[in-house]
Amino acid sequence: MDDTAPAADEQSYPQHWEADVLLRDGGTARIRPITEADAERLVEFYEQVSDQSKYFRFFAPYPRLSDKDVRRFTHHDYINRVGLAVVVRDRFIATVRYDRIDADGRPSSTGTDAEVAFLVQDAHQGRGVASALLEHIAAVAQERGIRRFIAEVLPENRKMVKVFTDAGYTQRRSFADGVVHLEFDLEPTAASLAVMRAREHRAEARSVQRLLTPRSVAVLGVSRSAQSVGRALLRDLAAAFRGPVYAVNRNAEPGTLLDGVATYRSLLDIPGPVDLAVVAVPQSAVPAAVAQCGAHGVQGLVVVSAGYAETGPEGRDRQRALVRQARAAGMRVIGPNAFGLINTDPERPLNASLAPVLPERGPFGVFCQSGAIGVALLEAAHRRGLGVSSFASVGNRADVSGNDMLQYWEEDAATEVVLLYLESFGNPRKFTRIARRLAAAKPVVVLKGARHTGSLPPGHAVQPAASRLRDATVDALFQQAGVVRVDTITELFDTGELLATQPLPAGDRVAVVGNSDSLGLLTYDACLSAGLRPRSPVDLTTGATGENFRVALHTALRDPAVDAVIAVAIPPIGVQGAAPDPASHGGPERGEGRGGEPGREPVEDDPEIALALLDAAGLGRDLGKPLLVTQLALSGLTGRLKAGRVPAYPAPERAVHALADAVGYAQWRRRSAEAEQTARVPELEGVDETGARVLVEAALTTREAVAARLQAGGARVTLPDAEAVALLARYGIRVSPVLSAPDEESALRAAATLGYPVALKATAEHLRHRPDLGSVRLDLTGEPGLRRAFRELDALLGGADKARLVVQRLAPRGVDTVIGAAVDPAVGTILSFGLAGAPAELLGDVAHRLVPATDRDVAELIREVRAAPLLFGWRGAAPVDTGALEELLLRVSRLVDDLPEVASVDLEPVVVAPRGLAVLGARVRIAPLPVRTDLGPRAMSTL
Repeated sequence: MDDTAPAADEQSYPQHWEADVLLRDGGTARIRPITEADAERLVEFYEQVSDQSKYFRFFAPYPRLSDKDVRRFTHHDYINRVGLAVVVRDRFIATVRYDRIDADGRPSSTGTDAEVAFLVQDAHQGRGVASALLEHIAAVAQERGIRRFIAEVLPENRKMVKVFTDAGYTQRRSFADGVVHLEFDLEPTAASLAVMRAREHRAEARSVQRLLTPRSVAVLGVSRSAQSVGRALLRDLAAAFRGPVYAVNRNAEPGTLLDGVATYRSLLDIPGPVDLAVVAVPQSAVPAAVAQCGAHGVQGLVVVSAGYAETGPEGRDRQRALVRQARAAGMRVIGPNAFGLINTDPERPLNASLAPVLPERGPFGVFCQSGAIGVALLEAAHRRGLGVSSFASVGNRADVSGNDMLQYWEEDAATEVVLLYLESFGNPRKFTRIARRLAAAKPVVVLKGARHTGSLPPGHAVQPAASRLRDATVDALFQQAGVVRVDTITELFDTGELLATQPLPAGDRVAVVGNSDSLGLLTYDACLSAGLRPRSPVDLTTGATGENFRVALHTALRDPAVDAVIAVAIPPIGVQGAAPDPASHGGPERGEGRGGEPGREPVEDDPEIALALLDAAGLGRDLGKPLLVTQLALSGLTGRLKAGRVPAYPAPERAVHALADAVGYAQWRRRSAEAEQTARVPELEGVDETGARVLVEAALTTREAVAARLQAGGARVTLPDAEAVALLARYGIRVSPVLSAPDEESALRAAATLGYPVALKATAEHLRHRPDLGSVRLDLTGEPGLRRAFRELDALLGGADKARLVVQRLAPRGVDTVIGAAVDPAVGTILSFGLAGAPAELLGDVAHRLVPATDRDVAELIREVRAAPLLFGWRGAAPVDTGALEELLLRVSRLVDDLPEVASVDLEPVVVAPRGLAVLGARVRIAPLPVRTDLGPRAMSTL
């Protein structure tokens, strides 16, 4: 919210309509309701609009606004009359207004139609301002019960006609009396959501591009001290950047040069434009520095200054104020507390970071949140001879985030592989959506820190729920998005290098070829452990020549039963024709000379072997099969192979791990491509969404529900069993009926009603689904057995729990499973599946998918748990009805997707028999409708 904006009644002013937005060119703006205090802004805005644009708006010459017009356009009830403005640097650049009307087109307070009209300053037309305004005014109108917009546009106003027709809403168009009459429904459609996200993608990608390719840069906070942060930034920036570089030091004398760069006392004194400002002043001076940047028209900031959210609540408030101030002036922010930004494009190199040297050009786009990890990533890339296309280490990630960088790297031809180090998610739901689209074309490899702790690194701004992401949820998120997850920085580059240099394997069949039997066996074992299918190693013996390698590798690569080849190599050392295998003795350790034995001369690497490996790698690329190398004590070989883009690893397990990651990613790519054609969310018979919604709304508004929420201190309500069963039935999910058995005779009557055989069980909370505590009696086939079972449980539970005994008809024998769905506010709803019982719980053998789930998702879900063989006839048992199980999972997915008020569904146990299944227990929790930011109009995060 602008510091000078709305002086309106707090109870009537809808502050939640305020939003920062990115425009098509990457600039920022703020959308907010127009208030009575905006009269001067409105008049000034109108004066800047051309006569033609005014004519398009009012269908007649309209040179100025009358006092009556100004009052009408600034006084709104925010219900039937609403006006929104786009604000940059506290000035209006566009407005939109709707007026509610009835079926006859007259002003109304009850109609569901509204007339809408836009006006955009000519200087800002073409920036996507009207499109962003349309999204926001449509969301406002829907909130106020308006279902349809009506607009009248002159035919020659082609830009506005295009805004409406390109929006993706269901619309009707007619032409009469020289005016185009448009009507469109405001209910979001698949097309309108696609349009919105495409605009979001272009705007975010463009905003990052502007940061990475400035025409001029200024460093604020440059000290005379050569050791200061500002001075280091200036030196490194000036060494690489080809455009104008300026230094700002408030104590500088006119004409002073620092490191050959002209120095000014204020950014406002710089005579030319400045696109990017690197802010390294003390935290207390940052607001004034940002104000100078805004006044000078700077497009983006890299704020390395500390003292923000990492310091506590007061620092978080300062951080929010910084972002608000920058966005209001049309600027994006890297940081604060950032390490910086790097672009290695030889045409426009940029090192606006604390890295002392511009990295080499390469295929990797690298993002991290931690400055220390940023140093480590750049050092690792340099040590391994790997280059980067661009790099961002964003510190507290208050504005520009990993999601923004992903949007840019999707478009950047120089980026072939994306490497991310993440400690937290600002918007996991959006990350999943973007990463999934990007991973379909470029590998995304992620190292996730803080995986075993509930706390966040200091300064990380995230949505409250995002900080509670379980690691299993993160795994599900990555898996569905096609993200390759690794555990160490070493693995990040091991996997990244393979994906960047070699073709994706078509399968998991691996040939192992080399001159060390021992190293070959270690590689073979590592393949088995990683889930690959290796062939028996081909041992060429330690006396193998380059030609031996070439022939054997060509043979393996041409074999149609081989998808990838790992070459193993050791030095060609030996004594009088005997060539001991260093792998069998552990080989020389790092730091030892080659040969590894006192008195033995180091043996030079055989260049012929390197040439054979490079030649084979070329054949592998032609055939679409990756070749990678694991070597011991061949320090020179790695360098030779690097030049030919052949990855070499000093340990077999590292090579195999990287290959396994590539195999998994390639499989996901193929499944994803197939899913685009075949996967679907099928139509299900017996679904009554309307009836279910009525049940949920009634449950949320009863006095009992309100009291339960207050008593529980939260918003979730557990539905009584009868209501849960009724709700599930609306989606074709039948729960086996249970009848209360408060006494022995009641139990007998219940069994007679249901029919034998039956089960008798306790439903007390602490005994629910705990047969190991003796609270369940099964296979009761008649009255004597039921009486005996009742008396046993009566004695076991005591009189207080007797009323919680129930009788249920015995389910057919099968495999006991558990199905659940729960809303994670940060990610969305997670569908879960596992087998019932203590072993599965202890081992965490549960699989997850994001909702809505497709038929392919649920088929993979039930096969993903380690105990899945029990469903498919393990040890001669009859296979169970997995078709019925998949349908049940789809019905649960559909229920929670249709009804976002359903916070969780737990079905336990679900007994899956050879034919059919039985749901024996169910629990449903509901909550008021959550906020779904991903389905609303585009808006920048305000964490």
